[in-house]
Amino acid sequence: MLSLSQILMADGHNISNFEELKQIVQQRALETGAIFFQIDIEPPGYKDRPEDWYDQLEITFSSAR
Repeated sequence: MLSLSQILMADGHNISNFEELKQIVQQRALETGAIFFQIDIEPPGYKDRPEDWYDQLEITFSSAR
């Protein structure tokens, strides 16, 4: 299982916007082969973070598999 908190703890200092976060989510999904994605925290309020951020992260993870 991959969790958003793991991603942000490991790479949060290198992520400056929501699109970069989506790229990292996709990359980690491919690297780990995780089947499940847990959105256990809310991502930082990036300027480009959309209102449907939760759905977009889910779609990004699912499309990587």
